[in-house]
Amino acid sequence: MVMLFRKKILSSCTYCQHATRLSEDQVLCVKKGVVPADRGCRKFVYDPCKRIPLKAKAPDFEKYADEDFTL
Repeated sequence: MVMLFRKKILSSCTYCQHATRLSEDQVLCVKKGVVPADRGCRKFVYDPCKRIPLKAKAPDFEKYADEDFTL
């Protein structure tokens, strides 16, 4: 789910410029007050700095043999 470079982003108060996160499921919106984090409204302005990227998966080295790592 790479939303940083999409032209059309789903409006969510989690990524809104007007909102500040209070908890996991609530944000404080300058326009609407305390609202659920998954809510979206017409005042939505995307702020890429509020996006928390997904953690990368750890590489799976089980498919390699010890000989693959020697010179």
